[in-house]
Amino acid sequence: MPRETSRPPREEPWENGWAPDTSRAPGTRRLWLAGALAVATVAACVTAIALNDEPAGEATDARGGKALSDDETGGLISFATPSADASPSGGDGKGPKPSETASPSAGGHSASPRPQGSPSARASTSAPSPAGKPSASVPASADRSVSSVNYPDRYWHIGDGLVRLDPVRGSESRQDSTFTVVKGLADSACYSFATADGTYLRHRDFVLRSERSDGSSLFRQDATFCARSSPYSGAVMLESVNYPGRYLRHQNFRIRLDPYQDSDLFRMDASFFLVAGLD
Repeated sequence: MPRETSRPPREEPWENGWAPDTSRAPGTRRLWLAGALAVATVAACVTAIALNDEPAGEATDARGGKALSDDETGGLISFATPSADASPSGGDGKGPKPSETASPSAGGHSASPRPQGSPSARASTSAPSPAGKPSASVPASADRSVSSVNYPDRYWHIGDGLVRLDPVRGSESRQDSTFTVVKGLADSACYSFATADGTYLRHRDFVLRSERSDGSSLFRQDATFCARSSPYSGAVMLESVNYPGRYLRHQNFRIRLDPYQDSDLFRMDASFFLVAGLD
């Protein structure tokens, strides 16, 4: 059988005068297809990025120059610049108002600010009273005894110069438990309590005591109390004229001047009935 000479064996291509066809690289069609696909992908990405960078509603139709609708743009998302944050105070540009502080009064006493829950400021307990005027009526120049709301059988009583809440013991005890209510020494709209021997009830070191007036402005302020409404019918609370926000109350049966406390116990301890004099 004659030997085929049209194509030499692969192991001897040059010896028989045959050479492989090098006019076209192998796989050229596939390379062209891959390149075209890569170019198309890049072009699509660039187009999408350009459309996303345009503001919403400003994409135009290249064919006629008219604005494209949402349906025509394919629902592309436009990222708008976020609006400025609202002010911390709720948008009105105003922060909370600072609490007001009472100015110091004469005589070296510094006035504390009125508590927000004080009886004269709490609508749930009583309506606020006008500044400098009592919210409860107490007859002036009248003999009165002062009993406690939560200890109705005990009355203000002077003992060793201090005022305590004591039960009545004989005629002498009745006399020491009776006071003349007069117009306030420091404020005629408020009240002072005079005794039969010419002394007045005043607070000193925040303790209520009986002392003779020395004519000073400090004494007149310490001996003046303004009647405020009480949550208990017929009772009053007595606020210091030179320590607004502090009220007379009994504690361990001693009468003292304490800051207002938003509790039922304090309101009971600081509420008193001004009844007819015992003597």
